[in-house]
Amino acid sequence: MSQFLQQLFNALQWGSFYALIALGYSMVYSILMLFNFAHGDVFMVATYLGYAIATLLLGLAASMAFSLPGWVTFTLTLVLTMFVASFVGILVELVAYRPLRDAPRASAAITGLMVGIFLETLVLKVVGASNLNFPELIKPVTYRIGNVYVTNIKILTLFLSIGLMVLLHLFIQKTKVGMAMRAMSYDYAVIPLMGVPLNTIISFTFALGSALAGAAGVLFGMAYPVLNPYMGVLVGWKAFVAAILGGRGSILGAVLGGFLLGAIEILVAAVFTSTLRDLIAYSIVLLILTFRPYGLFGEEHSVRLRL
Repeated sequence: MSQFLQQLFNALQWGSFYALIALGYSMVYSILMLFNFAHGDVFMVATYLGYAIATLLLGLAASMAFSLPGWVTFTLTLVLTMFVASFVGILVELVAYRPLRDAPRASAAITGLMVGIFLETLVLKVVGASNLNFPELIKPVTYRIGNVYVTNIKILTLFLSIGLMVLLHLFIQKTKVGMAMRAMSYDYAVIPLMGVPLNTIISFTFALGSALAGAAGVLFGMAYPVLNPYMGVLVGWKAFVAAILGGRGSILGAVLGGFLLGAIEILVAAVFTSTLRDLIAYSIVLLILTFRPYGLFGEEHSVRLRL
């Protein structure tokens, strides 16, 4: 039981990353009916932005001969990274997707892949191919609960991720912008005729998804501090699988799909060798999609809100 609980905490942390990134995929799909295949690399760029912001804050504190408390540095890094990452999402939508809004979906998908390659190459050119170590913002502390060991980083990741998901839900349900997003997920063509600013809502959706990817980047960097320009490829594609597993365009599905995929990967690796993790884990995902081809919360032609 203690071993199961230990792996469960690991699965919740890993699933948090997938869920936060998968939300960006699902929100964009719910409105535009396309997946932003550059989103994984937006997560990668956000992680590097978090690294730069954290390094800058620590450097400024050192140059002024004072030290900021770890939680202050972390909070500033998280907020600033989410803010800057949101503009990366807006830029991606403005440059890559807006000109192709009426083009075939295949053209937009290929464009997303090309934007991802561009971001990888840009980061590779700016920072180089060497791995970077994410600064230690909060000193790791390990707590023992019986025979289960949990770090403060895991606890912070889990609670902060769930908090951001709850805030997203409240924003979508309670605000006028959220109402417009839900309305556009009903009928993309008719809603602009009712005075809803189409471009503004779409840009805001990209910004919101990228901000969540920025939060995931900072939390990921603190938990797994080795950064490289291709880190967004694998994590991004797995988050995409989580979004599909939960149901295309479903916010709840993206969250549960992310946690479920994280649990499957961690628990499979705990039982079998790590080399078989992806083979067995994604065979399980394939089996689930065989019986639920539209995902856990997806439907073929849904008339319900997808947000």
